[in-house]
Amino acid sequence: MTHVPVSARSRLFALALMLLVPLAGAAAPAGYTGEAPVASQSDEDRAEALKAALASVVVARTGDAALPARPDVAKALAQAERYVLQYQYRRGSAEDGGRMVLVAQFDGAAVDRLLQRFGAGPGAEQAAAPETPTEATVWIGGIRNADDYARVIGYLGRNNFVRGAQPMRARGDGLLVRLSLATDLAHFLDVVNMERTLGVDASAKTDGADAVLALVP
Repeated sequence: MTHVPVSARSRLFALALMLLVPLAGAAAPAGYTGEAPVASQSDEDRAEALKAALASVVVARTGDAALPARPDVAKALAQAERYVLQYQYRRGSAEDGGRMVLVAQFDGAAVDRLLQRFGAGPGAEQAAAPETPTEATVWIGGIRNADDYARVIGYLGRNNFVRGAQPMRARGDGLLVRLSLATDLAHFLDVVNMERTLGVDASAKTDGADAVLALVP
């Protein structure tokens, strides 16, 4: 069984920091990018800002400013992280007081399916595509103590794509976990890579695991 080396964890941490830098040259599809002011780069503030940014996309796609207030739509917006492809932070203009702003690019196909479900948007008359539930096993390294373990379990519990997480065995500084996902593994790993808690090491292999992750220090 192999583990993610320290150098690999350092690369993963650097990758997480890169998410805070403007994505130069990244072209977002028109109509699927939203913005929202944010007080800090904490997980809680980011979640609220992503919700507001997705709400702005929903209004832009449907022309219905009241739609985000519908209880069923509001419940879906609370899971905005399920639909985000990438995000970045920038400082607003001097006229805005230089406030920090989160800019998020959302998965256009996923947003359109969401709107279909609510009978809104350009594809309202088309049948909604089903989600893709997936069972996967992942190795999570870099767990050195009880606090690290709590961070990992807490992250999995907050992730909107994770329906269930069952630790299977521990060895050294790692943990093998069986995940029940609401999406395919590739999409889940893309979302994980956008967070600052875990990182994906695509080059590492561990027996019995479909993917190898590492806790970011």
